[in-house]
Amino acid sequence: MATPDRFPPLTALRAFEAVARRLSYARAAEELHVTKAAVAQQVRALEQEIGAPLVERSGRGLKLTEAGAAGAPGLAEGFATLARAARAMRVAKGRRFLVINSSPSFAATWLVGRIGKFKARHREFDVLLDANAIDDTLDSTTDALIRWGAGDFPGLATTLLFKEEIFPVCAPDLVAGDNPLRSPEDLARATLLHLEWSAAYPSWPSWPDWLKAAGAKSVEARHGVWFNNMAMAIRAAAQGQGVALSSFAIAADELAAGRLVAPFSTSVRTPFGYYFLCRPEEAQAPRIKALRDFLVEEAALSAAEPG
Repeated sequence: MATPDRFPPLTALRAFEAVARRLSYARAAEELHVTKAAVAQQVRALEQEIGAPLVERSGRGLKLTEAGAAGAPGLAEGFATLARAARAMRVAKGRRFLVINSSPSFAATWLVGRIGKFKARHREFDVLLDANAIDDTLDSTTDALIRWGAGDFPGLATTLLFKEEIFPVCAPDLVAGDNPLRSPEDLARATLLHLEWSAAYPSWPSWPDWLKAAGAKSVEARHGVWFNNMAMAIRAAAQGQGVALSSFAIAADELAAGRLVAPFSTSVRTPFGYYFLCRPEEAQAPRIKALRDFLVEEAALSAAEPG
């Protein structure tokens, strides 16, 4: 048994901190770019190290135990401090970067493919993309945040990039295959790819919501293949394994490249979206304005793809 002063493995602490903040193994795994099983294994290892359970099931979701709740705030503060220290060291190298902080998933699926274009247009700015989103705090070493949420970011200047709308996507060959998709009712013969969304976001639309909006009453919405990560569902759709519900941010580049198509025009809007955040006093600074205008322009292009 570990002594009280023994320091647990940092990877286990990081996994638990993400789970405690997200109250979801799946969303913690997406943030950390590992599997859900790996996150659960790290949390179990930490529980063995601590000698007490830290997370427990509550209905379809998770909740922290008394021991977990006792440590979660300090861990969140500690990892935020580490992130600030790392950014400060980067800035101290002597170059003044335009530092953008984003979640790993959004950075990988949407932002990375556009940063080069921004740099080509604005050669006067050196850009540092930090995909280690901790919270919604804008510290002294970061210029801008890109965050997903309902738009409530107190103390920050907020610009909507795009609202999340959910619509079906699939491989082009599936549309005109043996069971062509000419109307939403044709989905009765297709494999539906589902996202196991976190119980923390019960308002996220699922296949029953989209089928109701499309008037497809004969389609059984509960069968198919389930994923705990939207990027995996989209990858399966691009491989022709079925039809997935996607959002603009995740599917934009696949749609533009022709690896995915949106066979129907119906979409379901969510209360969530991606937002550009900066300090109010810096909202009109040249570097901030240039970045914000560019991202708003690119977001508009992405949102136009399914149409």
